[in-house]
Amino acid sequence: MGANLLITPAAAAELGRQAAAAGTPGQMHLDLVSGSCEEHVIRLQPGPMGGQPIARADGITLHAPSSQAQALEGLCLDYRGDLSGGGFLVTARSGIRCCPCGSAFTRL
Repeated sequence: MGANLLITPAAAAELGRQAAAAGTPGQMHLDLVSGSCEEHVIRLQPGPMGGQPIARADGITLHAPSSQAQALEGLCLDYRGDLSGGGFLVTARSGIRCCPCGSAFTRL
């Protein structure tokens, strides 16, 4: 694996559901785009999309561009859902600031 990214069981379940619904069972892609509240925002899409595998959990393989793997180190991808919807959340160890929105971060 290229990055030290953790995937919680809740995130793995939702990633697996989305991958299966899109016709790419077990394969999801994560890439970083510029954010407004922090430097990076995580974008998730079904399929490997030519990226390298960076994390595996509970039957799902998460791929990312090799050029972004280092920026993903130390992050944890979680999923929280409730009656009004749900979303992926990013948490991190020290040296990384996460936005309260939950999907953006900046390396310090």
